[in-house]
Amino acid sequence: MELSDDYLSALLESLAKDKDIKPGHIPDIDLYMDQVTTFIDSRLGHLKRDPKDSILTKTMINNYTKSKILPPSKNKKYDKRHMLLLILIYYMKQVLSISDIQTLFIPLFKELQASDDGQATLEVLYDLFLDIKKDDFLDIERQLSEKVKHIEEKTSILEVSDKKFCNMLLTVLMLVMQADIQKRLAEKIIDDYFK
Repeated sequence: MELSDDYLSALLESLAKDKDIKPGHIPDIDLYMDQVTTFIDSRLGHLKRDPKDSILTKTMINNYTKSKILPPSKNKKYDKRHMLLLILIYYMKQVLSISDIQTLFIPLFKELQASDDGQATLEVLYDLFLDIKKDDFLDIERQLSEKVKHIEEKTSILEVSDKKFCNMLLTVLMLVMQADIQKRLAEKIIDDYFK
């Protein structure tokens, strides 16, 4: 396995897979918790690192409600607004703490309650998120290709038996460093703007 543009494109495509859950894909009827977890798992299951992992469990949903980052269900049923929030929570919890998500959602919930049609507002925000996410995948592919070429140039001076290993290790370190910087930036914005 080489860090070729084709390999990197295939990796990114496996993550994107255009399987985003669009608001129109969410049932218009309220769902029981088992139906919610099954639906989310079937639509976002491709993001699991290990097939045994869970995208969403009943315990997670209950904890989100207790933490006040998800409104309580109505008669043990979850509506489209709940579903959109659960998807956003899924993406955010990969990087942010529940406390940070709560900090972000407090003004969101206020805005949604102040709006005549909070669900429509949430759907618009969610659609914008999906559009930006799609655009970012294209940028990431271009940037990653450039960074890998840069790493290969830097390691060309190495006299080691396994240059491929060095390139892979440096690529992972670069990705981890970028993820850490972006996480810290997100936390700083939360601290400076939302708190």
